[in-house]
Amino acid sequence: MSPWLIRLDARDRALFSRLALTSTTAHSRRRFWTSLTHLGGARASIGLALAQALAPGGSLALAWRTLCLLGLSHLLVQLIKRTVGRPRPSANESTVALVLIPDRFSFPSGHACAAMALAVGVASAIPALTVPLLCVAMLVGFSRVMLGVHYPGDVLVGQAIALVAAYPVLR
Repeated sequence: MSPWLIRLDARDRALFSRLALTSTTAHSRRRFWTSLTHLGGARASIGLALAQALAPGGSLALAWRTLCLLGLSHLLVQLIKRTVGRPRPSANESTVALVLIPDRFSFPSGHACAAMALAVGVASAIPALTVPLLCVAMLVGFSRVMLGVHYPGDVLVGQAIALVAAYPVLR
């Protein structure tokens, strides 16, 4: 591994160590971050995308574009995860994951990617919601670090994948 990647990995791990909650963290704080993290899960992100078609004044076209964006970004995340194979923090650090781990690979974060894809998909049709949606998507990503299942770099790359995937889908 090149020296700059080694330094980047060390900084990523150090930041993780400062941010991740512990098993002794107050239950209410853990519950907040756990509830938030589920917004990036498959059920919530697909359900919210489909809800766009069913909502009053909703749009089937918007729901379809958002589902396509979720699908493309998920495919990219899975290809990269299987190629890179970075272990989860709970495999390397002296920490315990505070939520169920969906697979053994950490890089990039699928939850962070899905939350950002959903936010960008909806914001493309409803610009007034852009800032609140992006804030929620960023918090979902942050929750993955807080709960001990991803390093900060995993989250940033997951979110970047959603933004890159949005370009061809939303054009």
